[in-house]
Amino acid sequence: MAERTLRGARIGSTSLQGEEGIELAPRQRIEYLTDKGTRFTVMFDADAEPPAEWADQRSGEVGFLDDEAGRAARAEFEEKGSSQRTHWDMLLERRTREELEVLLEERLELLRSRRAGGA
Repeated sequence: MAERTLRGARIGSTSLQGEEGIELAPRQRIEYLTDKGTRFTVMFDADAEPPAEWADQRSGEVGFLDDEAGRAARAEFEEKGSSQRTHWDMLLERRTREELEVLLEERLELLRSRRAGGA
């Protein structure tokens, strides 16, 4: 029995099949450019139409194609980003700055009284 010891292999760790006779699908390398000037490439299928924007996996920045479609997508992205309402904008629509300062003072006093009473 010791002569016929079976060696185990982790499932999915490596393929036991060689690379002979394997033909990869045709691919295209697409280059994207971020606002900071960083260039990164992404591989796509040769038949696929690359999107105008793509997020860099390393930095998380959004990159755009360096052509007309990419420039249009960048302009749309910047326009959308500048027109988005933030939490602060929506808060200022409901209350004035003076009201917010009064509310802040009330909440701070409440927290201070809890901290003084519990300590």
